[in-house]
Amino acid sequence: MDLRAQVSGSGYELDGAQLHVIARLEELAGRCRGVYLHGPVGRGKSFLADALFDVVPGPKKRVHFHAFFREVHRRISARLHEPGAVAKAVGELVGRAEVLAFDELHVHDVGDAILMTRLLEVLQARRVMIIATSNYPPDGLLPDPLYHDHFLPGIALVKQLMEVVHLDGPTDYRHLRGAPRSRFETGEITTHAALPATPVTLDVNGRPITALGIDSDKVWFDFGDLCEKPTSTQDYLVLADRFDDWVITGVPRLATKHREAQQRFANVVDVLVDADVRLTLVSDHPLSDIVGGEALDLARTASRLELINTTG
Repeated sequence: MDLRAQVSGSGYELDGAQLHVIARLEELAGRCRGVYLHGPVGRGKSFLADALFDVVPGPKKRVHFHAFFREVHRRISARLHEPGAVAKAVGELVGRAEVLAFDELHVHDVGDAILMTRLLEVLQARRVMIIATSNYPPDGLLPDPLYHDHFLPGIALVKQLMEVVHLDGPTDYRHLRGAPRSRFETGEITTHAALPATPVTLDVNGRPITALGIDSDKVWFDFGDLCEKPTSTQDYLVLADRFDDWVITGVPRLATKHREAQQRFANVVDVLVDADVRLTLVSDHPLSDIVGGEALDLARTASRLELINTTG
């Protein structure tokens, strides 16, 4: 296994921080030791974790964090009163994989924290090697002081199952734009857009969500309907499966909205990036003014929106 050769084949010029982390990852991979790679946005965490995943031998599986949790929830609900429901659900999803990769791991909800702890216990029992990236050090997961203590057992498992590696280079590479490499990157941030004439009510997970309109695989939402009402990440996952071109209108300065709306917007962006959905934001404000506020993931949200080829 030669992680350095794998990374060098990408054609990217590596900075000193990345080279230091590569040497550490090679050592850990040789011991089949899990890795928790964290640091600021845009430093190349996903790039290096993907390369590590590619060179580690054995059956393996890469999953999107939100989508994986949706499936775990769904399968647990299907066998709610059975003993060992979590272990069975995880076993179905992981299959024979000996290596499991999570990108952008974060925990902000106490319910997800409890489930994440149980998930880690199951993966430990199955001796699955975990490769995870995050913007947060393990002790920064579930940072809300009201609930943080609930995840201390999960944090302890993270440290037990994975070696914590910090990547903090000087450059945010997401600001160095080139040609779009994904559908998401073909989106735009604009002050105006043609809107459909007739709003529609979508049935999502048994609840109504108002859309400004739909046209085949394209959907229009108002920010208020999508982020200021009690929608969930599970709803966004269902909608991302159905529509691969989204327009969100009336996007405000997030600092003027309550924390829950900010977090929902961050979750929408996460889901659309993972699903590679084209996103157009219609706002009277430039991106630098839109992304502010207290939501815990807005630094990552800002970085991800920098991927969009912005127009005026």
